[in-house]
Amino acid sequence: MARDITGPGTSRGALSSLAQRVAGGSSSKGHVGQHGPLEGLYLTQLIPTLLILILSVVTMWSCSLALDEVNFTNHLAGMALGIAAAVVVWRYDYRNLANLTTALFVLACVLMVMPLIPGLGVEGGLGGLGWVRIGPLRFQPSEPGKLVVIALMASACAQYNGKIDSFRDYARLCGTLLVPLVLIMVTDLGTGLMIFFTGATIIICSGAPRSWVLATIALIVGVAALVIITSQIDGIPHVLQEYQLARLTVFLDPEGTATDDGYNLQQAMIAIGSGGLFGKGFGNASQALSGFLPEAETDFIFATFAEQFGFVGSVVLLALFAWMILATILLAMKVESTFSKLLLVGCAALWTFQVLESVGMCIGIMPITGIPLPFMTYGSSSMVTQLMAVGMVQSVWRHRQKVA
Repeated sequence: MARDITGPGTSRGALSSLAQRVAGGSSSKGHVGQHGPLEGLYLTQLIPTLLILILSVVTMWSCSLALDEVNFTNHLAGMALGIAAAVVVWRYDYRNLANLTTALFVLACVLMVMPLIPGLGVEGGLGGLGWVRIGPLRFQPSEPGKLVVIALMASACAQYNGKIDSFRDYARLCGTLLVPLVLIMVTDLGTGLMIFFTGATIIICSGAPRSWVLATIALIVGVAALVIITSQIDGIPHVLQEYQLARLTVFLDPEGTATDDGYNLQQAMIAIGSGGLFGKGFGNASQALSGFLPEAETDFIFATFAEQFGFVGSVVLLALFAWMILATILLAMKVESTFSKLLLVGCAALWTFQVLESVGMCIGIMPITGIPLPFMTYGSSSMVTQLMAVGMVQSVWRHRQKVA
């Protein structure tokens, strides 16, 4: 439920005075951003995001010059659509979502199951079924589904005000996350892992006892090991699809396989290594953009970037991601509303997992799951979703002085 972010025993007049000194003034109704175009923007988080978008434009431009499957105009269009969507989310009072737990749960389930609906679901790369086609529009409903799950879990967990005392309540929250998770795991393993990490982070930060969390992690590890083992045994039903198992096998034994996934990983590592300290320069990614590295504009976009801009460029990109994520966490530490905190934690967890997984799989320390690198990977579904998440963070900042 929505709550007043002012702390107990703190006068609204004192907060108003403080806000005027820090942000340059506020309206008499407590709205932020009434006396200047930038006062309603959380620049600490927005600036690194915009810089990453600039790097995205440069990188995708280089890809479009060498790869027929990359349409630079489509990339810009997806970015423009995402910015428009982010503005809508920024202006929307996010606290209205705090009382929509049931509606968010239903919406999350619908989005996850859409690819399985006959006539809607279409195959993506490697036989994946995470795509939907409606007329000329082709998109991944699980992408906006990530944000819906964040809002769902933040809404459900906020009801306990930072402390979960009953195991029944803890189990209920885990069950709430489990339903959309199971639905998406049927079609998209990578997105399922992302949703699990994001939702689990929100539950942990909502005050779940450490012993319960550790026991749950142990159970999940055991189930995951059982799934992987049984998926390699003939004659019994397999939970993992063949291409999903192959990717995990490459992660466990990158040098001892001759599969396409092993080839992809080796080419990604060669591309990153050939970039050296300062890179080969714009458009000179001979390894990534000459056909040696498959999915250079999507799954392995970090390798494409690293080959062109080298170790220094990669450090700059990762530093911008760290800046953006840290700014989100710092805002979560400042706001008082439990729902606001958990919503921001969810966004930070989403970006953290994507960056670690997308970069890690290019250098062989994480399994290849096809998770997009935020703002950098080619594809409008991901771009729009990532920018909407930025809009969600900005909405928390914009409405931080409002009284519930």
